[in-house]
Amino acid sequence: MTETINFRVNNKPVSLSVDEDRMLLWVLRSDLGITGVKYGCGEAMCGACTVLMDGEPVLSCQTPVKEVQGKDIITIEGIAGDEDLHPLQKAFTDHDALQCGFCTPGMVLKAYGLLLKNPRPTRDEIIQEMDENLCRCGAHKRIIQAIQTAAREMGGDKR
Repeated sequence: MTETINFRVNNKPVSLSVDEDRMLLWVLRSDLGITGVKYGCGEAMCGACTVLMDGEPVLSCQTPVKEVQGKDIITIEGIAGDEDLHPLQKAFTDHDALQCGFCTPGMVLKAYGLLLKNPRPTRDEIIQEMDENLCRCGAHKRIIQAIQTAAREMGGDKR
């Protein structure tokens, strides 16, 4: 059923008339042209499609757009300032925590969600939180190091 869905994406208001059961991933990519959110598996198994909904990581491939009514959605395009990279993006770059880069937007957003609720995560807490986001290039060790660096940069302690 077509409904008008009102929400915010990267701090900008959006109003769309769409099938309410359409997945947020396709609304972001196809309707809004926000291509930082990636289609990985489509089955909630890889985390490539992770976005933040009201500060919480969600898998956009499994989130019907009707669930975002009145919510704030942040994609990878929305976490940096006008000129500078976000500390997480910078840390991922500095630690070479990417190879092909396909998983990186989902990884960064999942880590951002973690740091919003726990600014001083331990290594084990980072590993547990990031467990559902897959990197087929095998950069997991560098991803953990990047998150630790970003936590320190953003005000967390030195764990």
